[in-house]
Amino acid sequence: MAYWLFKSEPDTWSWAQQVARGPVGEEWHGVRNYQARNNMRAMKVGDLGFFYHSNVGKEIVGIVEVCGESHADSTTDDPRWDCVDIRSVRPLPRPVTLDQAKADPRLAEMALVTNTRLSVQPVTAAEWKIVCELGGL
Repeated sequence: MAYWLFKSEPDTWSWAQQVARGPVGEEWHGVRNYQARNNMRAMKVGDLGFFYHSNVGKEIVGIVEVCGESHADSTTDDPRWDCVDIRSVRPLPRPVTLDQAKADPRLAEMALVTNTRLSVQPVTAAEWKIVCELGGL
């Protein structure tokens, strides 16, 4: 299993909206960055990800699961852009803020800390465990 982080502006697509989609999940569309797209192309059904509220809140608020592998993004006719489908798994009991991640030396190399603009990022197994611990899991 691989781990990921998905960023979303909560006024565009929030954790509550993701949860409301239920087991069907939602297409993670609209990504227009090659590195983020390539990360999605590497995902497999069952991979887990953190759901991160960017801009407002700047915090990891929940865990999602990839429920549909890479396919054409329905929001464009441009064949370069793919997306995956994700569904909510559970909220974090305590959201983990960007400031917390930056302050924790164990997360110094985490993409969230080193590449804050990338919207879909890999997370190592060690980082996953640390963030889950910080989030109360």
